[in-house]
Amino acid sequence: MPELPEVETVKRGIRPHIIGRCITAAIVREHRFRLPAPKNLNQLTRGKKILEVRRRGKYIIIDLDKGALIIHLGMSGIVYFALSPPDKKHEHIALQIDDKFLIYKDPRRFGCFVYCTDSADTHPLLQKIGCEPLSAKFNGIVLQKLMKRRQSPIKTALLNGELVAGIGNIYASESLHLAGISPQMPAAEIDKTRAICLAKAIKTTLRRAIVAGGSTIRDFAQPGGESGYFQTQWRVYSRNGQLCKCGGVIKKIVQSGRSTYYCPKCQHK
Repeated sequence: MPELPEVETVKRGIRPHIIGRCITAAIVREHRFRLPAPKNLNQLTRGKKILEVRRRGKYIIIDLDKGALIIHLGMSGIVYFALSPPDKKHEHIALQIDDKFLIYKDPRRFGCFVYCTDSADTHPLLQKIGCEPLSAKFNGIVLQKLMKRRQSPIKTALLNGELVAGIGNIYASESLHLAGISPQMPAAEIDKTRAICLAKAIKTTLRRAIVAGGSTIRDFAQPGGESGYFQTQWRVYSRNGQLCKCGGVIKKIVQSGRSTYYCPKCQHK
């Protein structure tokens, strides 16, 4: 699933090309997603001006002069530009903007493409999203407070989008390794020093991933068609049985149904 760095990469990729422009037309070839896309999207958006493109958690928000679009990439969704209307398999929705088309492709249809008449921030999809880890408000003190009374392992708690927005499985493992913290440590036991270290590691990991264009495991691609390459920088993720930089052997465990990778030698409880 595309996580925060991948979604941020998409947002940055499309923003300069559509901000300040008007939607000429909208094409809906398939509306059945996790949340149904409006069949009358053309009527709702035609002629609307794009005021801003931003990200909240794992959602891309396109603010219009009236209303907004909320896009989620689901498990396999990508967004890219084309010079012709959508005609390929799984090219479900397109916005025509001047002489090009912004296409939303989602083979598994676990994402969504929603129009809201008011501000996107009032939509139920965004109401319970937690603190943005790349914001100035997020730091070790805030992280420790969020983890207080959480008896689940710290790795599991980091995946709770109502606490911290959009970190995702890959970047939780990578951040914990960078901070030298075991993914099995109870979240409530994270003291101030470790929380400060972990918050910094989260920011560092996410920023490095964004610079690298995210991680491409299966379907993810940037709006220009390029793959992300942060997977070449993974410290532990998907490296079960390989050597850590400290000389330890990276181990894979399963936490709450998700694969976790860590080094028992340099990540301590």
